[in-house]
Amino acid sequence: MNKEDMKVLVTGAGGQFGMEMLIVLHRQGIPAVGYGHGDMDVTDEEQVMKVMETVRPTHVIHAGAYTKVDMAESDPDQAYRVNAFGTRNVAVAASRIGAALVYISTDYVFDGKSDSPYNEFHPVRPINVYGRSKWEGERFVRNHHSAAFIIRTSWVFGIYGDNFVKAIIRKASTEQVLQVVHDQVGAPTYALDLAEKIVELLFTSKYGTYHITNSGSCSWHEFAAAIIKEAEVNAVVRAVPTSEFPRPARRPKYSVLEPLALRLNGFSPLRHWNEGLRHFLQKDTQPEQ
Repeated sequence: MNKEDMKVLVTGAGGQFGMEMLIVLHRQGIPAVGYGHGDMDVTDEEQVMKVMETVRPTHVIHAGAYTKVDMAESDPDQAYRVNAFGTRNVAVAASRIGAALVYISTDYVFDGKSDSPYNEFHPVRPINVYGRSKWEGERFVRNHHSAAFIIRTSWVFGIYGDNFVKAIIRKASTEQVLQVVHDQVGAPTYALDLAEKIVELLFTSKYGTYHITNSGSCSWHEFAAAIIKEAEVNAVVRAVPTSEFPRPARRPKYSVLEPLALRLNGFSPLRHWNEGLRHFLQKDTQPEQ
């Protein structure tokens, strides 16, 4: 399919990744339209179907989600309403109009008990409500749509919205010593790199589940130290255990994702997370409108 024949609908267009995805699509000359919660409530089955039938996209990128990991523990109904049944509504509607689907999922579908990277064929075992709700969303996609990409990613940072990189820089401007956990390990993902890889997938029919993060892995402490170094901020990052920061939702201690499906389907891996971080801090500081 040529670019001019495509029309991509992005849900969650007001969020960190949805906004990045729209910018990348427009930059590459691919017609795209974004819908935020105020434009299309994914939990409203009839509204979702009406929007799909009106827009008639060739592809749908479902980035909209309930992402409040800790709040999900006390409000599981809303997490499942949006992440599971909302995803079902999007999958059913996209399938009915013949649009390929991309569903953005998470490393939190795993329990973190592994000591080596999880590939796409590892059994899932989410340990918090958010992870379970996203896994149920994956199941709905598989059950209701045959032309779908399920993208698991982690630790996303970028120019839009709030994220760990921005939080560390902001905190370092007022505090000399930052305490960051050292016993949770994962893979940071630059939103720009993730969006560009998804565009590659759109031009294929190699549907399935993909793990897409930047290459390499680190702890939150190591990530924070790299941010401070690259941003040339005068602060010290102190390593502390997760037990010093109790949260309502359990986090996997190890959630590094192996991009096995990318490799076996002929796609190149993303650059190292430190290179993505450097690019973000040096060249990607002003949002495009």
